[in-house]
Amino acid sequence: MRALIQRVASASVVVDNLPIGEIDRGILLLLGVQKHDNEKAAEKLLSKVLAYRIFPDNNGHMNLSLSDIDGELLIVSQFTIAANTKKGLRPSFSSAAPPEKAEALYKYVVDVANESCRHVATGRFGADMQVSLVNDGPVTFLLEV
Repeated sequence: MRALIQRVASASVVVDNLPIGEIDRGILLLLGVQKHDNEKAAEKLLSKVLAYRIFPDNNGHMNLSLSDIDGELLIVSQFTIAANTKKGLRPSFSSAAPPEKAEALYKYVVDVANESCRHVATGRFGADMQVSLVNDGPVTFLLEV
């Protein structure tokens, strides 16, 4: 399972010209599910996202987590993050989970996040989405479990 996380001042997602999710200060999580992933991996990844220290403390050092700042979380499924880009000039999606499995694990991550976060917003699995963000920093990390 892979997650591209971005520290944001705000972020939103639109589907069919309609806003479906938005957050203020927090993390935009772009989630890629791979074939071998399961609920245990999803829990481990989400735990890491919530505890990852990417927010500044009073001295400006990245010592605070999303949980520490009571921040918001926008979770967007992104198939392309599961791609293998090691060879050639075209991504391979052979390592990506099939849509049914990916959707189930995406929904699982959202459900678990809702138990831990004050405000969780989402995109729509499999939809053509327009994602907007104000990347704070910019701060962006690729997490894998």
